[in-house]
Amino acid sequence: MAPITVGDAIPDGTLAYLDEENKPQSVSIHSLSAGKKVIIFGVPGAFTPTCSLKHVPGFIERAEELKGKGVDEIICISVNDPFVLNSWAKTFPENKHVKFLADGSAKYTHALGLELDLTDKGLGIRSRRFALLVEDLKVKVANVEGGGEFTISSAEEIIKAL
Repeated sequence: MAPITVGDAIPDGTLAYLDEENKPQSVSIHSLSAGKKVIIFGVPGAFTPTCSLKHVPGFIERAEELKGKGVDEIICISVNDPFVLNSWAKTFPENKHVKFLADGSAKYTHALGLELDLTDKGLGIRSRRFALLVEDLKVKVANVEGGGEFTISSAEEIIKAL
């Protein structure tokens, strides 16, 4: 499947999270994005170095600025289960705006055409690192990284595009 690109409509899909009582819940990506300006960024995995030290912190640190530029939702997707993602989210106590949503079986990541097969490294199917700026379900910016890079999917690059 070809990777999602500028001008495409994002597919609908169901992602998971834990509620306040640590019970798994699901949410439709369209329910979070329809009629809104959203950033959807994907990371290869929770607790991995670049994701934990650079990618996620950038969106948390710049969230107020992004909101000030009209962004309604900031969504982080990872191919992990909601229990892992919930534990990972707790390592960012300063976070007020980034929603951590789990794509445990990589179905949504596959629908975006952004899966990354790391089976040969013992990591299974993951997500490529990416950041999408979406307005009313249409992709306005698609910053998709190659390999293990972290050059174009940062919060700073999305801010430049706003």
